Amino acid sequence: MSDLKIAVLLDSFRIDRYLAMQKAVAMGVPGIHISASGDWDARTMTPAARQELVRHVSSMGLEISAISCWGGQVDLTEEENWAENIEWGKRVLELAADLECGIWQAHVGIMPEDISDPGWERMVEAMSELAQHGEQVGACLAIETGPEPPYVLRRLITEVGSKAIRINWDPANMILWPALFAAKFDEPYNREKWIEKFQPNEGAKALADVIVHTHAKDGIVHPDGRGEEVPLGEGWVDWPRYIANLLDSGYDGYFAIEREVGDNPEADIQRAVKFLRHL
Repeated sequence: MSDLKIAVLLDSFRIDRYLAMQKAVAMGVPGIHISASGDWDARTMTPAARQELVRHVSSMGLEISAISCWGGQVDLTEEENWAENIEWGKRVLELAADLECGIWQAHVGIMPEDISDPGWERMVEAMSELAQHGEQVGACLAIETGPEPPYVLRRLITEVGSKAIRINWDPANMILWPALFAAKFDEPYNREKWIEKFQPNEGAKALADVIVHTHAKDGIVHPDGRGEEVPLGEGWVDWPRYIANLLDSGYDGYFAIEREVGDNPEADIQRAVKFLRHL
């Protein structure tokens, strides 16, 4: 497993992005996962700026593993701002293509499990329109996992029927989101029930043919039902099993380290790099 393709989400360093690139190089990490925000917003970033970013990243010996946008700001099951969000999404797909990674990772809202829910029809329509554009420009939308069990994701991808709609598997999210649902339903967290439904390890095997990018993040749920992101290797993700499930299915994409909490993100990222290299 020493040959894993490792990337790091630049924003996880919580410093200037260009300085974060230098940190990634110093750690020997070949990939960077970048956020399409600020100067890199798909709606305002000029063609010249895109070309310069690609040149700069390449000059450092790095590769963009994927771009990230819509970290929870958009819900495609809702009517409000639906058309505007679709147009925004098309611009993000174009940015992914221009930055030569071709992968856009995003939260897109919570898909209903009941297909009679009006939100399901809106989600399918949105994904179909984005998929058509993705096919045209040469990029895909990799849906971030968490709010839905694997079978719902599979159902959506099957219904849309396009290689421009794929999955970004985040195993920690498949642990943390169910804890939120249990609290929402005002019920005690039942580990066996939620792990069986959301399958943080085995779900990746079931969906391996549509996973194009994955986050390396870990999490636990405390006895009081509170979910918490923890340093890589200290949570409930079975990393040897999870990685084997992907690699045995032919996955050759990046494992992108994401660290959203903690007082010393650089140290946690360095530790995560070592963990992935020395499993």
